[in-house]
Amino acid sequence: MKKTLFSVLLVSLLAACAGQDVKDQPKTAAENSAAKQASINTQSAGQQSVTTNPLKDPNNILSKRSVYYDFDKSDVKDEYTPMIEAHSKYLTSNKNAKLTVQGNCDERGSREYNIALGNRRADSVKKIMNVFGASDSQIEVVSFGEEKPRTACHDESCWKENRRSDIVYQGE
Repeated sequence: MKKTLFSVLLVSLLAACAGQDVKDQPKTAAENSAAKQASINTQSAGQQSVTTNPLKDPNNILSKRSVYYDFDKSDVKDEYTPMIEAHSKYLTSNKNAKLTVQGNCDERGSREYNIALGNRRADSVKKIMNVFGASDSQIEVVSFGEEKPRTACHDESCWKENRRSDIVYQGE
């Protein structure tokens, strides 16, 4: 009789356990700790994947891409040297990276003059990059003259935005 009663209790217990999901059972302290660590690791990896490309990180100097000029000038102001140096270092440490420096002008001046001025502006950025170690083969220079204005009004507030060189990485 005891064996039968024991067998019935054992079968009942097994049947009750079989109907319960593993996720419904309480976790041990070790399992809870492991789950928390996995969650932290996943969050960290997710955050790193968002910021792994320094070219797209708005907090990184490499996200800055424009050099602005005074009227009818192509010399780079000292304030832009750290940005150009950072892009040069990026190129030297990423030998497959290539970029184009695009020279731009405001609408004043003839088309031919502005193409030449835009070229001088872009070339001045390239020369500084070369000084900091970037290879000629990684940098292309192009002038758009007045053809790609950033703003379209016809006064100094727009013209100063259009007198620039833009650094554009290939593949972006």
